[in-house]
Amino acid sequence: MSHLLTPLQAGSLCLANRLIMPPMATSKAEADGKVSRAILDYYQEKSAGGYFSLIIIEHSFIQQAGKASERQLSVADDSVIDGLQELAAVIHRNGSKAVMQINHAGSAAITEVTGVRPVGPSAVKNPRKGGIPHELSQTEIHEIVAEFGAAARRVKQAGFDGVEIHSAHGYFLNQFFSPLTNRRTDEYGGDVLGRIRIHLEAIKAVRAAVGGDFPILLRLGACDYAEGGTTATDSQIAAKEFAKAGVAILDISGGFSGYTIPGNNEQGYFAPLSAAVKQVVAMPVIVTGGVIDAQAAEQLLALGKADLIGVGRAVLQDSLWAKKAIESFQ
Repeated sequence: MSHLLTPLQAGSLCLANRLIMPPMATSKAEADGKVSRAILDYYQEKSAGGYFSLIIIEHSFIQQAGKASERQLSVADDSVIDGLQELAAVIHRNGSKAVMQINHAGSAAITEVTGVRPVGPSAVKNPRKGGIPHELSQTEIHEIVAEFGAAARRVKQAGFDGVEIHSAHGYFLNQFFSPLTNRRTDEYGGDVLGRIRIHLEAIKAVRAAVGGDFPILLRLGACDYAEGGTTATDSQIAAKEFAKAGVAILDISGGFSGYTIPGNNEQGYFAPLSAAVKQVVAMPVIVTGGVIDAQAAEQLLALGKADLIGVGRAVLQDSLWAKKAIESFQ
């Protein structure tokens, strides 16, 4: 049997194959962040046939101050749960598992969208976008951590199979992880263990909200590809702590480089990062980035670079991509 078609068990999450659809923002939600007909139709089309073992829903804001863009999905209050139940049901009917990604934009948010001043670990400019944020007090940090827990509770109530905490692409938790934006001198700054203190608190809050056997995934911006930024070594240290904290799957992407690496278009361009993380943890690792043909996905698995392959842009362009990929190995 091909590697791509091999089932995988991660905690209580049983995946039929190794192909997943990663979170990609659609800007198709209602203006208030509720699930829209357009969102339901989009995920119906992309998940048809159940060829992806797992669909990870695009990043969804946990509070208004953390909203990244117009028409972003919301998981910020209980009024969204009914719509999210419909969304989970669409994917389940098609035969795939569904996980929701929860996020706070931090200093990447803009006041025109949120209505409030952006916040961050330190009063330094976000390298990707935005101005200088309000530097959070420890009390404010604890409040946001609690919002991650509340958002995860809603995800579980809506019937999803797991929740993914977003710490990549220069968003809030990634801003704490990266020395480019975290200049704090308290226990939330300094070395890697200080900079991931908030991650561990968020994982703990999520676990308290969802119970012991609900899978928690974490998307890690594993390298900034920038002078003075995070490195693969930092991510190995972080990954070991996330494993101890009970994360079921680590989802590897870029940090302040975003979901690309400047000047690198090879298929699976984040594979050196996922391979480095796999050296130090036993949990399954997802790699996403530039995979456009099934043979490349198979090769990444065969070489042990990752356990699960996320295919994004190829699926945006061709909704039948996953069907063709799976059938090519049957």
